[in-house]
Amino acid sequence: MRDYLSSEVRNVTVLGHTGVGKTAVLESMLYFTKASERFGVTSEGSSLIDYDPEEIKRGLSVYATLVPIEWKECKINFIDTPGYLDFVRGAEAGIAVGDSALIVVDAKDAVQPGTQRAWEIAEQHGIPTIFFINKLDEENTSFDTAYHALRDEFGKAIIPFEVPIVENDKIIGSINILRNKAWYYEGPLADPNHAQPVPEDMEDVVNEYRNQIAEAIAMSDDDLMEKYFSGEEFSESELTRGVRLGVRNGEIRPVFSGSATHTIGIERLMDLIVKYFPTYGEHGSVVVTDAETNELVELETNEKESLCAQVFKTIVDPFVGRISYIKVLSGVLNSDSTVYNTRKDQLEKISTIFIVKGKHQTAVGKLFTGDIGAVVKLQCTQTNDTLCDKGKHYLADPIPFSEPMLGMAVYPKSKNDEDKMSSALARMIEEDPTLRLENNKETNQIILYGVGDQHIEVVLNKLLAKYKVEVRLETPKVPYRETIRKKATGEGRHKKQSGGHGQFGHVFIDYEPNPDEDEMVFEEKVFGGAVPRQYFPAVETGLRECMEHGILAGYKVVNVKATLFDGKYHDVDSSEMAFKLAARLSYKDGMAKAQPILLEPIVDIKVKVPDEFTGTIIGDFNKRRGSIIGMDLVDGYQEITAQVPLAEVQKYPIDLRAMTQGRGVYTQKFNRYDPVPASLAEKIIAQHKQEEE
Repeated sequence: MRDYLSSEVRNVTVLGHTGVGKTAVLESMLYFTKASERFGVTSEGSSLIDYDPEEIKRGLSVYATLVPIEWKECKINFIDTPGYLDFVRGAEAGIAVGDSALIVVDAKDAVQPGTQRAWEIAEQHGIPTIFFINKLDEENTSFDTAYHALRDEFGKAIIPFEVPIVENDKIIGSINILRNKAWYYEGPLADPNHAQPVPEDMEDVVNEYRNQIAEAIAMSDDDLMEKYFSGEEFSESELTRGVRLGVRNGEIRPVFSGSATHTIGIERLMDLIVKYFPTYGEHGSVVVTDAETNELVELETNEKESLCAQVFKTIVDPFVGRISYIKVLSGVLNSDSTVYNTRKDQLEKISTIFIVKGKHQTAVGKLFTGDIGAVVKLQCTQTNDTLCDKGKHYLADPIPFSEPMLGMAVYPKSKNDEDKMSSALARMIEEDPTLRLENNKETNQIILYGVGDQHIEVVLNKLLAKYKVEVRLETPKVPYRETIRKKATGEGRHKKQSGGHGQFGHVFIDYEPNPDEDEMVFEEKVFGGAVPRQYFPAVETGLRECMEHGILAGYKVVNVKATLFDGKYHDVDSSEMAFKLAARLSYKDGMAKAQPILLEPIVDIKVKVPDEFTGTIIGDFNKRRGSIIGMDLVDGYQEITAQVPLAEVQKYPIDLRAMTQGRGVYTQKFNRYDPVPASLAEKIIAQHKQEEE
């Protein structure tokens, strides 16, 4: 593969619902361009793109994969992204480095939740978009039905550029709307080099679609608009120029169709991408931040500019080490060079640069502006880091990855697993920005957070396969807390006589609610030396240790003020340990009389869903003991704000997906602690006693 300049490179992110054939479209391109000797199938383990054991087992993409295709003296870097929601980080990384989007849809069901999500992503990033209606060779499919479903859902910008010619439920050719010509794949008229007239029975449909294109491109240029309203026909060159403008500004979203498995429509799809999608160099400039001055800097998107490159994906291999996937935003990345990592404030040595094609890598000497490749064995560089020339301090905007919300407590299955678990999980988190690890000191659990249950399952399988670490999962314990509702006095008297010195400590302590402070507040108001001052710290230490384990269910005690006001001591037998033990006895006595109660964490949740799911979400929150705080219309979605007990939403990512067909997203954060209802508190306390026994 030769070197390609920014004026020859197109970066295209492939999006769509899971199972629509995104990977198959790219496998078809590889096979058609002879970059692959066979048409790979994921489930058979023959795919060049989906080669990970988890992808083969599931028969779908789990990770974003780079698939460069050379076509018509250009290089198209396709980023194949997973359609399944649990593996959203692949789509997020892919859309961050892609400059255009190819949305693949299923001919039988064009508008699925993944299609809508792909459209929203493309709209949000304002990138040119092409639709490809796949699987038209299957029974009971119709191009017109699929196309009109897309147009009804996404608007008038959705316009077909090529429509299939179907005979006896079989695609035998296609019609190019712009050129008003037909090409046949089968039959007596089949000749890829010679166009044929449009079939008479399809002329009306083709004219309708051609008028849609003419109307759309007229809106993109004043001269074309004047010609359109005067009733003149556009020339082919004017149509081409207008379409290029329309695709770039989003006024036109071309629709192509075919069958990936039969390589139908694939050649013309690549032609369309090369002809109408912008090259990376056409951006003109990219804006980054100078970390030294904190000012925005505009870099030209060409090879003469200073180097600025961003890492968008990291793989940590136990044998190879760290593999960093990089997009060059400006300048040239050279092998055997030294670059500066701005975020880490360290120099990195670039040894070999690779062009990655699925599971294959090819070493190259340089990576030019706009191109995407990989570098191995960088020492400190991680995902979202920026590499630049020495002396520069550029920072590219970080890729915003989804916040993981599904938490599971993770335990090693054996002592051997325990020794390796922490380091293995740390490497997994370095690879995956949508993973998070939290050590909860209140529940003494290590919590692994992921996007969904399938995401976490893949992580566990990978832990076992790559690092030979086996773990088990549990639903995390809710970090309940305990407090008191009234003031009470506790007496603690510790007396023990043995052969030598005995042990003696006697204290009286008041316990009262203190809502202003989470941690226990300790005071002493001892008069007349009833308890010598040197024993005050021992009493406080004993109480603080007790406050870590409440008397109801063993949870941390908060919002309590403890005041030592009286006691007794012995000149010989009293000691710090005796008064510490006396404080413990006082704690048990006093707290039991102060009306102890359980508290539960309440979280703020913001859910964004399409309007049709609003009632379902509100009703569900009511069942979860939640309260609705407000509703707002945000970017066409209903944003519902609620406060809900944490215990009721521990599996909410899975439940929300089921309730909204995968179209709902949410965030949550801790708000406060509230008393647990008496009926639930009894169950929690009973469960604690059962566990103790």
